[in-house]
Amino acid sequence: MSLAVRDLSKTFENLQVLQGVNLDFKDSGIYCLMGPSGTGKTTFLRILMGLEKADTGVIQGRDGKRFSAVFQEDRLCEAYTPLDNVMMAADRSVAREAAKRELCRILPEESISRPVYTLSGGMKRRTAVCRALLAPYDILVMDEPFVGLDEDTRGQVLRYVREKTEGKLVILSTHMEEDAAVLGAETVRLYTFQ
Repeated sequence: MSLAVRDLSKTFENLQVLQGVNLDFKDSGIYCLMGPSGTGKTTFLRILMGLEKADTGVIQGRDGKRFSAVFQEDRLCEAYTPLDNVMMAADRSVAREAAKRELCRILPEESISRPVYTLSGGMKRRTAVCRALLAPYDILVMDEPFVGLDEDTRGQVLRYVREKTEGKLVILSTHMEEDAAVLGAETVRLYTFQ
């Protein structure tokens, strides 16, 4: 197992968000966290990456691992181009031309040299996905990465993610059963404790 989550719990004030979560993730493969809004998917991912502290429990196998992430917010530098945003996070081995080719697989070519603030929400989302995929990582975490994409674009980006993450560990949250099917992912259900 790459990661073992044991008895993980988290409460915000009087709201129990996660309680006694026990999960195992292999060294490679795609896992889709599913559950209604408010079941703690985002909180779980933040704890996994070390951005939030659990009240109880442990995560074994996380130490020394590099994480790359697509957050619910795109977290892009709006005045920079998609290509510049990708290059800021890309592995040093990724040449600018190679990053441009990758962006052109999921974005119209004319958009990759425009400032991000001129792009649609879906274009920004695709930029954030490409940036995360070209960053150095052992574990890729994606929090609802396909929100705001129309059906055709969603399918294109899902196939791109599946191809680019071959042999890697990917943990993502989604509300769409179809996403898990296209990704060939294992579904992990989180339930609310309210």
